[in-house]
Amino acid sequence: MRGSLVGPRVLLRRLREVMSEPASAQERLDRIVVLIANNMVAEVCSVYVARADNTLELYATEGLNREAVHLTTMRMDEGLVGLIAREAQPLALSDAQSHPSFSYKPETGEEIYASFLGVPILRAGNAIGVLVVQNRAARIYSEEEIEAFQTTAMVLAEMIAGGELEALARPGSGGTVVKRTVALVAQPIAEGVGLGHVVLHEPRVVIKNLVADDPEAELKRLNASLELLRASIDDLMDHGGLSHAGEHRDVLETFRMFAQDRGWIRKLQEAIHTGLTAEAAVERVQSDIRVRLLRQTDPYLRERLHDLDDLANRLLHQLTGAAFTLAAENLPENAILVARAMGPAALLEYQRLRLRGLVLEEGGATSHVAIVARALGIPTVGKAEGIIGLVEQGDAIIIDGASGEIQIRPSPDVEAAYAERARMRAKRQEQYRALRDKQAISKDKVSVDIQMNAGLLVDLPNLDETGAAGVGLFRTEILFMVAPSLPRAQAQEALYRTIIDIADRRPVTFRTLDIGGDKVLPYLRKIDEENPALGWRAVRIGLDRPALLRTQLRALLNATRDRDLRIMLPMISTLEEFEAARGMLNRERERLRRLNQNGPRQVHLGVMLEVPSLLFDLDRLFAAVDFVSIGTNDLMQFMFAADRENARVATRFDTLHPSFLRALASVARLSRETGKPVSICGEMAGRPIEALALLGLGFRSFSMSPSNIGPVKALVRGVDIGKLETFVRGKLETAFDGPTLRADLTEFAAAHDLSF
Repeated sequence: MRGSLVGPRVLLRRLREVMSEPASAQERLDRIVVLIANNMVAEVCSVYVARADNTLELYATEGLNREAVHLTTMRMDEGLVGLIAREAQPLALSDAQSHPSFSYKPETGEEIYASFLGVPILRAGNAIGVLVVQNRAARIYSEEEIEAFQTTAMVLAEMIAGGELEALARPGSGGTVVKRTVALVAQPIAEGVGLGHVVLHEPRVVIKNLVADDPEAELKRLNASLELLRASIDDLMDHGGLSHAGEHRDVLETFRMFAQDRGWIRKLQEAIHTGLTAEAAVERVQSDIRVRLLRQTDPYLRERLHDLDDLANRLLHQLTGAAFTLAAENLPENAILVARAMGPAALLEYQRLRLRGLVLEEGGATSHVAIVARALGIPTVGKAEGIIGLVEQGDAIIIDGASGEIQIRPSPDVEAAYAERARMRAKRQEQYRALRDKQAISKDKVSVDIQMNAGLLVDLPNLDETGAAGVGLFRTEILFMVAPSLPRAQAQEALYRTIIDIADRRPVTFRTLDIGGDKVLPYLRKIDEENPALGWRAVRIGLDRPALLRTQLRALLNATRDRDLRIMLPMISTLEEFEAARGMLNRERERLRRLNQNGPRQVHLGVMLEVPSLLFDLDRLFAAVDFVSIGTNDLMQFMFAADRENARVATRFDTLHPSFLRALASVARLSRETGKPVSICGEMAGRPIEALALLGLGFRSFSMSPSNIGPVKALVRGVDIGKLETFVRGKLETAFDGPTLRADLTEFAAAHDLSF
């Protein structure tokens, strides 16, 4: 075989013939090891398969004792085979028994063999088995032989991944590692339990033909597809609205650089020369790259893995003609959508009734698609590292959007437990729906106003379904995020009018564009900032780019003629910013008067209190505004200087910390003194224990996700607010020195039979 590339091509063709024969999986595997041994001029060829119990099992051998098949196992930290599986790298030795990792298994009879060559059987960068050849004589395996051996392992990877070997696994092993149960904990994004089957947003290309009949023809196919790929990237950069610098252009620049990389292209060509088709060569090379980069600690290098995966995926789709993304209308029943990343518009294309959940490998709680998923009520988890490489299309999967738990290919017991949890949640939701037409009035006859947060037209039916008193926060930026281009004034006006019409006589509070920071519109240039959360965002952009804010204000005024209009300004940090925005609004109202056009009956202009500086200017603020809405999410992170997207500090401080509650209490007190309404519209309002604290502080108006309205309304109807206020104020007015009131409020709830 040495010095010639004919050997591996002949072997691959013979392997293809064996794979197509009508025989059992074990018979085919036994024939495969004989073929490989003969082709490699080896006295031993063995296949080890990784099992779900984290061991490696001997599945077939030529040369060793065949009675050891399915009896010989080793741990992942044991022997040369375990070393190859752990490192996912080839190992060639002329004297295997002198290696410190050598482990002798008496039942195999391998003590007489000196030289050893083993390669990992790879799937998505993970070792799912090991292929080994051995010889009695000490010898050195050439680079050419190792390359050819790795190519041969691809055939076995497809056989294992296809599930053919599941029935051969030793009893009690849990099957092969490809089908093992995997439990992950990701970032919770949207509550709810989703049980279903994996649907990959970007389906993995299934390579049906690994072996090339004509290598020269495969090289031509590869080169033609590379040219088309480069041309498509160039076209996107020249005509895809990316003429300015920014994140999207940077990604495509990286793609173009890799698509021109000579080293990558040379590896693809060499893989084809070993006998693979063009698409099999792409999969083989990318699998090798994935193995190396997955073991890097440098975050920059690991990030390049995603770029290379995306590029290889695009090239595979180019070669095979397969669709790059799943056709949204082809969504099967009980689908759990799994994506590396996706935009909000793509999510909206899927049939909502068939979608049971969403898993994002990269997106976090504040990503655009996460915001839309919450609005749609889809159980969602994010930052699920490595999920794309762990799942296959159609795998059973369970996600818990409250805890972030993901169960891949769960056991029947786990599936039954989650199904029961989902049934109990559905039962509770049914009980909450029974409260839809009942008022939120406490035991001691205190009325509480419960409204809902929204951001899309599809949210608005929840007004009737939940019995919400109105929309306390309409996030107008979501409409901009899902649009392909900046919406014109007429389009905005039509949308706002539709929203008001659907709400009927119920109030709607429109928050002006809260973009910037982590909310970047794809058609606007992104500004790179050291700390985007504290940077150029929300009303700051509107004041610096007045045409953007003025257009939105004009559309809102035109949409609410002869009706009341409520506008809320986000990210106000000084009273001067509020006055500047109010001046812009007044000029637009004056314009309507000059044109003799009817405007709204009344305009109520308020602020979202989310910047701590306003806490020290409350007297002037309440004198100037018509209402205040507290955005607890940002106010909390700014007060404690703890980025809520940073896992190391996001949970370091509790929303029920006494200092935070005392700050909120000062706002509630001034609201009572001035008569200016205050509401809570952050996530804190929708959590029952936190809602208890807010009611005890004196807040009587909340806006929350539709799914939280039922639990909070049930809480209000079951509590004596007078007793609750005495309890909470008593805690805060004493020298309470604990880090949170959570335990105290939980005890209060238990003592007063409050369940949620």
